[in-house]
Amino acid sequence: MGIYERQRTGKLVFLAVSAVAIIVFLLISNSLVKELAQQERERMDIWAQATKRLAKADVDSDFEFLLSIISQNNSIPVLVCDSAYNILEYRNFSLPEKETVAGESLYEELSAKNRDYLSKRLLKAGGGRPLRYLAEHNSHFIAVEIYSDTYQYIYYEDSVLLRRLSLYPYVQLIVMLILAVIIYFAVIYTKKAEQNRVWAGLSKETAHQLGTPISSLMAWTQYLEASGADKEVTDEINKDVKRLSTIAKRFSKIGSRPELQLEYLNETVERSLDYMRSRISGKVAVVLNLSEDDHGVMISQSLFEWIMENLTKNAVDAMGGEGQLTISTGMDKDKVWIEVKDTGKGIARKNFKNVFSPGFTTKKRGWGLGLTLVKRIVEDYHGGRIFVKESELGKGTTFRIELPGA
Repeated sequence: MGIYERQRTGKLVFLAVSAVAIIVFLLISNSLVKELAQQERERMDIWAQATKRLAKADVDSDFEFLLSIISQNNSIPVLVCDSAYNILEYRNFSLPEKETVAGESLYEELSAKNRDYLSKRLLKAGGGRPLRYLAEHNSHFIAVEIYSDTYQYIYYEDSVLLRRLSLYPYVQLIVMLILAVIIYFAVIYTKKAEQNRVWAGLSKETAHQLGTPISSLMAWTQYLEASGADKEVTDEINKDVKRLSTIAKRFSKIGSRPELQLEYLNETVERSLDYMRSRISGKVAVVLNLSEDDHGVMISQSLFEWIMENLTKNAVDAMGGEGQLTISTGMDKDKVWIEVKDTGKGIARKNFKNVFSPGFTTKKRGWGLGLTLVKRIVEDYHGGRIFVKESELGKGTTFRIELPGA
């Protein structure tokens, strides 16, 4: 399994664990809400029985005990009415008009606005259906037989606590999703920062290690020239030594902000191809479609040449050393762009973004870091962007770079 596949598997495992945790917490929360709702129903059944016994009580009955049961309900909103929806008593409702009346549960002593408010609330809950039917089919209506064939009906609503708890699972779901997203991006950011530190350290160490042999080669080249060696040979050695020096400079700039200078796009593109032309197969036709105006752009010349060399080499590899490489430039509004198009094997659409991920490669041999470094240089150091503009399997791929115009 490659690096990219392991990363994708790790992300899927994290998402799966998060989903399971969220489901477990939701099930527990729903269970608590159902249990509290059942307890409120049982409390209302006891309240209804106390109301029934109080209505039938004689002088020997324990009025005080029955009244204490009824008065203990100070959280569940309750309406007591007859079969014609006429309200007799109320408890624990927040009324539009605040008022204090004797026997605060008596409906008739309320203001007209408050009575109208409670009547509409009861009618809305019952929907105009017979209360006897509702008592049999709706858990929030309870029938109380006062006398033979004479009934009163109790309608109750969920308490404030239960209503809040019923919203709790949804609040919990949102919080846990936000937490999972924060953790996910924190892990990704930390991992990316660690990778950046490793790459920067490795690049700087590589540049440092190359410095000594390059200096030595420069000295030996000067010695050969002074010794009368073949000029053609020493010139070629000088080219390669300069090339090594350029590569060392590129590595030394990774991890630190490079100094950007005003360069001209077409000139820079042509210069970056000079080195690659002699190292590209003769079966690859290089076509330049450069814009008529050479647009100015703020870049680090050595790093930009590295970008072009990477894209050129990838394109040649994708074509198997045979095909057509087309490089185009232009300007769109305030952005300059470069397109590198090949006639190679193409990239599947699902991998358009993955090609820039560390470790992703379609080559039998390769680290999958070339395009990752290119993306970093373009986006982090030059404030631009690079993406796969178009690609078709078996026909080729076009990479597009966009940079702010100077």
